Amino acid sequence: MLDDPRKTGLLVAMLKEVLPIPTNITPYLAHELSKQSPGIAIPTRCNVTDVLYSGDMGGIICCLDIGGPDAKKAHLVSITHLAFNRKTPLFRDIETYQRHRNKKLKQQQGRFS
Repeated sequence: MLDDPRKTGLLVAMLKEVLPIPTNITPYLAHELSKQSPGIAIPTRCNVTDVLYSGDMGGIICCLDIGGPDAKKAHLVSITHLAFNRKTPLFRDIETYQRHRNKKLKQQQGRFS
């Protein structure tokens, strides 16, 4: 199991309380988003407008408001692909989750390689 359901559920609830959350889009994510929405200029910063837990396979998913003509189109990404400023509410909790999840994913990859 990658995530502790109790801790993850608590983090999702806390994140929902402080929405919208400003975030930075990493270069890798910007590239992937531009492939999905070629007509939109992908900003380097945007807001997380909603969060949900997609289970152990996907983890915490963030809905991004990146603007543009397809603003109604949902842009859903894993929280592990986002970079948050240290002044962001719940920064330490987010960073702890990201590190833990990435560590578990790497361990899991090692078992299947």
